Amino acid sequence: MQFGLFTLFDFFRDRQDEVAYYRDTLELMILAEQLGYDSTWVGEEHFYSFGICPSPQLFLTALARETSRLRLGTAISLLPFENPLRKAEDFAMLDILSGGRLDFGVGRGIVPKHFEGFRVNPRESRERYEESLEIIRRAWTQESFSYEGKFWQVPSLSLSPKPLQKPHPPIYRGTLSLESFEGAAAAGDNAFVVPWLSGLHPEVQARVQRYRTLLKEHGHPQAHMTFIFFLFIDRDHQVALREGRQTTRAYIDLFTSFTPPEAMRQLRGDDPLKAFLDLAISLPDHLEERAIVGTPAECRRRLAELRDEFGIDQVAFYFHAGARDPQRARYGIELFANEVMPDFR
Repeated sequence: MQFGLFTLFDFFRDRQDEVAYYRDTLELMILAEQLGYDSTWVGEEHFYSFGICPSPQLFLTALARETSRLRLGTAISLLPFENPLRKAEDFAMLDILSGGRLDFGVGRGIVPKHFEGFRVNPRESRERYEESLEIIRRAWTQESFSYEGKFWQVPSLSLSPKPLQKPHPPIYRGTLSLESFEGAAAAGDNAFVVPWLSGLHPEVQARVQRYRTLLKEHGHPQAHMTFIFFLFIDRDHQVALREGRQTTRAYIDLFTSFTPPEAMRQLRGDDPLKAFLDLAISLPDHLEERAIVGTPAECRRRLAELRDEFGIDQVAFYFHAGARDPQRARYGIELFANEVMPDFR
């Protein structure tokens, strides 16, 4: 099993400092490589609507200069809001500068403020996302190409530079709905899975199995899935559980505070944002079911259960959400690496 760290840079303006936050996050990720972790995954957020990482490629380029082995992932790069040629150029540069360590995680976004800020109709997000991803894939793999879509048009050109990894860096699609799992499988792309925001575990397990079945039906080799979980580990179970509940409540309160009440009232029962928010809000009360919490021995047992339940070979931990003390995050990262990770290598 491979292990990584994950962050959406969720930021509390009344309690945190941007400069210190970037420094602390960078230091924790450098430490992760020293401890034997395999990857880091960085989200894209805008307008103080949750986090403070509008450009994961910039942060990961800084991290690339301080590390030599760690895989550098986006989780996720939002495709509907920016010309896909710029994305293709930036991430090709990152792949080169990192020595071929980029994992390109992509998605269409779900935060209303992002769509408002960029003046993009959320109903167009899926089409924009699919067009953008197709352009990036062609730009990375074809010497010259052109594209005529509904939202993006590209004259005949050759993108420079091209990524170091061939035919292109691994593509991971963000997956919440069954439809998103099916789209990733049809394209032969990897999947980025967040069970605690996607559905109850039996539902997510069914989607994962559908993804694996469709991969085979479409003739694709076995792709990878990276699973994201919260991790709260301490030698005292009650300390870990208390910290986990406090952290996830703060995380959820921050996220929901940027969703306008009128928008919440208008959400239909089948709206993916409503399902997303309902699952998120219930997380602290179901933490031991949806996260990895407890002593090292308990974390070993729970991780083994999740591995068997989902067939996990790659997992990354949300390690410093909810304005968590960076020193507590460091403690947990070190304790897990020393007393849990070796059993799964």
